[in-house]
Amino acid sequence: MAEVNLNTVRSTIETRLRDEFETGQPVPIVFSNVPFDATAVDTFISCSISFASNDYLTQGGTTNSTNFLGGLLVVNVFTKQGVGSGENFTICKRIRDLYNRVTVSNVIFDSPIGPEVSESNPEGKFQTQIRVTFQIFEDL
Repeated sequence: MAEVNLNTVRSTIETRLRDEFETGQPVPIVFSNVPFDATAVDTFISCSISFASNDYLTQGGTTNSTNFLGGLLVVNVFTKQGVGSGENFTICKRIRDLYNRVTVSNVIFDSPIGPEVSESNPEGKFQTQIRVTFQIFEDL
């Protein structure tokens, strides 16, 4: 892979999630920096991507070098509070299956962490979180 385009990586990750939840029983997905009214729906998914670490893997100039770029995908699943965790954990299973130790367009995903139940924000929702680290190798 040549120099990494971060928007291409972001699009690869987001498209995979969007495609999964547009089929069957659709679930709204909220991406970073997109306005959304959480009070209008009982169930939705929030997705955030961070590029967290960089390392030189090889020494050299600007040619024949490889960089490691690490990132973190954080997915929060919100469902109606007071009806149990079943629907929430079913959605989480689908998310885990999407990213669990697969490589998609040169983005290498690790094993997901979670779902972990967390204090809901916004109130009135049952919230769990899944985190997945990923890597990209950048050849210069």
